[in-house]
Amino acid sequence: MSTVSTSHASNRWLFWGPTLIWASTWHVILYQLASGVPVLNSVGWRFGMAALMLAGFARWQKLSLKLPLSAHGLMLATGIVQYSGNYYSVYEAERHIPSGLVAVLFCLMVFGNALSGRIFFAQRVTGRFLAASAGAVAGVVMIFWPEIASTGARPTAAYGLAIGLAAVLAACIGNVLTLTLTRRGLALVPVLAWSMGYGAAFLLITSVASGQGLHFAWTPEYVFSLLYLAVFGSVIAFVLYFKLAQRDGTARAALTGVVIPVIALGISAIFEGWRPTLLALAGMVLCLGSIYVATRPQR
Repeated sequence: MSTVSTSHASNRWLFWGPTLIWASTWHVILYQLASGVPVLNSVGWRFGMAALMLAGFARWQKLSLKLPLSAHGLMLATGIVQYSGNYYSVYEAERHIPSGLVAVLFCLMVFGNALSGRIFFAQRVTGRFLAASAGAVAGVVMIFWPEIASTGARPTAAYGLAIGLAAVLAACIGNVLTLTLTRRGLALVPVLAWSMGYGAAFLLITSVASGQGLHFAWTPEYVFSLLYLAVFGSVIAFVLYFKLAQRDGTARAALTGVVIPVIALGISAIFEGWRPTLLALAGMVLCLGSIYVATRPQR
């Protein structure tokens, strides 16, 4: 096999790995929400566990966790923005607008990452990529159109929309901060360990300061879903995602967020009884076809 084809195969693994994992977390998070544990606690435990596992993985790889003091400011900012603000804002947004609209908002991250990648890292994207990405986003809009159309009936929809856009912005900023650190020569795994650790600490401190306290549910559903979200949804998925962003650019990496809702709804059809409409099926075909076009290698 040639070097080029091997690289393409590796890129497919880096793309589909986090995509399939994060698509499955949509269903797994339901067990967290049903537990009664406050969101600040659940997300804090998730990233706290992930940080410890990443630290252990770094030691196993003989990577030093002693990073320059100047890097800790950026890692603290990354933890607060990406692993605290982003995730909490998603949960908060879904209290006020349909989850389908939140999914559409996160599809816009493709364009946010394309812009930030161009500004901060001189990463260019082709017109074909942007057009195909727009087609993929349109497909997601078709899938969730009934939910989106009903948004106006919610009295706090404007607030939910603002919080949802803030979550997308936080994710884009977190991408820039993480890649800025790795471009300084710092290893990815220690950077993620510190960033997630700072994010977890911020969430748990915020929970205590707000009077919610610290809570945990020792039920099998909560414990196993938490382990899945920490190991697969945080450690493995973020390592693969940022390796893809390092190799192919932040815009291409963000395409994972476009195809995730399609796969998540397939999982929902199996476990939760969701039944697609003809419009949703057409949207799925448009989305996946557009993703195929967007991810085809340049000749």
